[in-house]
Amino acid sequence: MAKKSDNKTKSDAGAKGGKKARSAKKTKALTEQEELKTAQQPSEHDEHGEHQEGASPLGDTYHRGPVIMRGHMIPKDNTTGNLLAPGSTTDWLHMDPWRVLRIQSEFVDGFGALAEVGPAVSIFGSARTPRTDPIYKAARHMGKKVAEQGIAVITGGGPGVMEAANRGAALAGGKSIGLGIELPHEQGVNSWVNLGISFRYFFVRKTMFVKYSSGVIICPGGFGTLDEMFELLTLVQTNKVASIPVVLYDKQYWQGLFDWLNTTVKDRAMISDLDPDRVLVTDDADEAVKVATSGIGKR
Repeated sequence: MAKKSDNKTKSDAGAKGGKKARSAKKTKALTEQEELKTAQQPSEHDEHGEHQEGASPLGDTYHRGPVIMRGHMIPKDNTTGNLLAPGSTTDWLHMDPWRVLRIQSEFVDGFGALAEVGPAVSIFGSARTPRTDPIYKAARHMGKKVAEQGIAVITGGGPGVMEAANRGAALAGGKSIGLGIELPHEQGVNSWVNLGISFRYFFVRKTMFVKYSSGVIICPGGFGTLDEMFELLTLVQTNKVASIPVVLYDKQYWQGLFDWLNTTVKDRAMISDLDPDRVLVTDDADEAVKVATSGIGKR
């Protein structure tokens, strides 16, 4: 009898253990179903007014447009709050996303101002050229000759060669355009500009030069002038823009550079041949104008 009783006790204990195991599995299954159901429920909006969905291993998920942030990357503030808060700091205006909007606005302003200018020739050169310099007088003459053909003159809007070209164009009754740049040592556009735009970003300004110029005359200048020249030559050589005539005025100043390009640089296969019909070095201001304007109507 004792043996039979022991077997019954073990059987009862086994049955109870089985029930507990089945109950635990059922509870776990229900918990997993509830978690899945919770994860599949429509996401809510957080206190920032931004879309937020179920938890991930890194914490809550926060959406700001196409940007996803989780855990400690979720911001404690928001742009709407910063914008509307009275007396709050404006440092957020200088963050990269807002800088992009400022860049975009410069492109819009530039395209809008220059859209109906018509054919144009850009004249580059140093801001340091004095009014008594022969280069200043030549730039003024070239600006005048270009404008007399009904072609707009575009410069960087500053003093020196830029002022001279704008002066010649304005006195000829033509379109005298200055694309200025905000610099600590230069004060806006010169007084001979009748259509001017001031840019904050160099690359936006250079885009306007390239987009609206059908020819370019480059007078002696420094790093800024060299930057504009090589940017243009690079775009032409790589077929990023339509080929336009480029004239270097003042042989004594430029010939050494182009001799070096055509020998040392070219001999080492660093560049391909420069088109002699598109790049001219000359001391003749009238020839410079003739070649620079030869691209009108061909772009």
